[in-house]
Amino acid sequence: MADKKQNRRNNRNNQDDDFNPKFRKIRKKVCTLCSDKNFELDYKNVDQLKKFINEKGKILPRRATGACAKHQREITTAVKRARHIALIPYTQD
Repeated sequence: MADKKQNRRNNRNNQDDDFNPKFRKIRKKVCTLCSDKNFELDYKNVDQLKKFINEKGKILPRRATGACAKHQREITTAVKRARHIALIPYTQD
């Protein structure tokens, strides 16, 4: 047990003193719908909507898609409409 703690201390000392994993800079994702003015979200375009759902059919959150709040609501509405008319399944088994 003491060896593990010693190894952790040694690893920390070998790294740069400025490095702190708790406060590392994370690059913010840019909303694809805001950045590309020609990009139109449509519930009938299934290939486009598949970028915003996972393999189980769930809608991905904003932190995963990188969409702004306004466009995330539009994504959600489009996916739900596509599900309702059976273009996208509700779940994948």
